[in-house]
Amino acid sequence: YFVKVAWAWTFWLLLPFITVTTYQFAKSKLLYGRMKSILAVLRRLSTLLVGTAIWYICTRVFMYIENLTGACSTSGKVSEPRGIWNGFDISGHCFLLSYCALMIMEEVAVLEGLSIDQNSRLRVVINALFVSLCFLTMIWVFMFLSTALYFHDFSQKLIGALIGLSAWYGTYRSWYLKPFSPGLPLPNIPLSSKKYSYSR
Repeated sequence: YFVKVAWAWTFWLLLPFITVTTYQFAKSKLLYGRMKSILAVLRRLSTLLVGTAIWYICTRVFMYIENLTGACSTSGKVSEPRGIWNGFDISGHCFLLSYCALMIMEEVAVLEGLSIDQNSRLRVVINALFVSLCFLTMIWVFMFLSTALYFHDFSQKLIGALIGLSAWYGTYRSWYLKPFSPGLPLPNIPLSSKKYSYSR
């Protein structure tokens, strides 16, 4: 059941992380004022709305495909009056877990561009959120492996994982690079300037 609400866990941990890191990044690196920093936060938080839409649409499509391709079969035993629905059940777990893990990895990349005082409370908050997101990612990877070993058949798992990868690629590697999008966690920062910034 824990995996069925994977998007909720991911959403509620990324919400404060994106808010705090984007605001801090906008103020310290981009030198935005208060209002422009808040607008940057709202723009980045729309990433979670996009993720929610992807989750909702994909799970509905998966259920539709299962209903469309399925048929009810019964064992014929008197003790089991209910039938079993057999349809092509695309692995929603493989889809969601791969998408959530990749999304978390993309969002924590902002730490490469942040510079925060070692002894500040903000650093403690960001570190706590970061550790929580890392722990959650480890759970998602473990659950993904468990699903891969024990549930669905190969084609159902493969299609689910490919849809998760496609959703990540379509957003973070394509759409979010465009001006009319939620944008990336580290906008317009060259790789050479990102390295080791958070540790200062």
